Amino acid sequence: MTGALTTGRPVAFYAPLKAPDHPVPSGDRQMARLLLRALAQAGFRPEIASRLRSYDGRGDAAAQRAIAGDAAAERDRLLRLYREEPGRRPALWLSYHVYYKAPDLIGPAVAADLGIPYVAAEASRARKRLDGPWAGFAAAAEAAIDGAAMVLCVSERDRQAVEAYGPPGQRVGRLPPFLELPPPVERPCPGEPPRLLTVAMMRPGDKLASYRLLAGALERIAGRPWRLDVIGDGTAADEVAALLAPFGERVRRHGLLPPEALSPWYAAADLMPWPGLNEAFGMVYLEAQAHGTPVVAVDNAGTGTVIRHGLGGLLTAPDAEDFARAVAGLLDRPERLTAMRRDARRHVEAHHSLEAAAERLRHLLGSLLP
Repeated sequence: MTGALTTGRPVAFYAPLKAPDHPVPSGDRQMARLLLRALAQAGFRPEIASRLRSYDGRGDAAAQRAIAGDAAAERDRLLRLYREEPGRRPALWLSYHVYYKAPDLIGPAVAADLGIPYVAAEASRARKRLDGPWAGFAAAAEAAIDGAAMVLCVSERDRQAVEAYGPPGQRVGRLPPFLELPPPVERPCPGEPPRLLTVAMMRPGDKLASYRLLAGALERIAGRPWRLDVIGDGTAADEVAALLAPFGERVRRHGLLPPEALSPWYAAADLMPWPGLNEAFGMVYLEAQAHGTPVVAVDNAGTGTVIRHGLGGLLTAPDAEDFARAVAGLLDRPERLTAMRRDARRHVEAHHSLEAAAERLRHLLGSLLP
């Protein structure tokens, strides 16, 4: 996966959390793949510089030492490669999703040695992690972000943190989340009963809390006609099954499906209710809206990045009562649901398309290069 173009300025691309060709699907992997495509469409020649995964989810000091050793070997390998094959020497290094659990231990050093700009996209600062089991990794992530010639922020929350703690004069750009638009889907009116869809992994923590809130909301609208399809799996699948069991056959669980199989589900749904507690932004919201499916989510700095309240969806308070009220308000007014379907697609077309991201990258990254 090096992009479709054979001309253009070479860009070294690195995703320390999960490489674009990692076998396990996730929002991070999808966004990394989209970034490669947007870079190519912007006229650059991206190449995956390394597939080393620097992720440590447990705060394990021994694991972090091992990762740091592997990263040092990768730095040496890349510098040797660029000396031996000058045609592959990048003009710029771009790392995607740098944070305390998956710091970039390669890019800053390689970029400094080559004398090229280092760019961090979706960099998250967590200074409170400078003490504790991730202290070393957090310091490395902070140093990488501090040293970036430019930081590209996908959400307002990240932008605020980067600007608050970054060095004076650091360039900060906005790169809203984006996707490749599917063909438009025409559905003049909601189904009977209305079809709800949730696409989310089933993990402890915020994901399970979101399913718990969703179940509480569904209980409050149980007297209305609807049915819900749930796509996702994970270590908390049994807990999610227990939460949804009271609704019987109205809720159908389909397990984990590959990303390429999701389009028909989005296209057939009338509404996607997913709380998304503490979501970074949530690619599923963009995917649903791109298919003309309005969404309902809990209002936070992440979901607000991709959902415009009243246009392609609704944002609620983080409680089941308010969430249920928003869902019921759309189910009770089919004409509003139909209007929001059109608005959802237009919103994504205008602000979150691959073409819009490519144009933004062309301008932002181009400004760093002679």
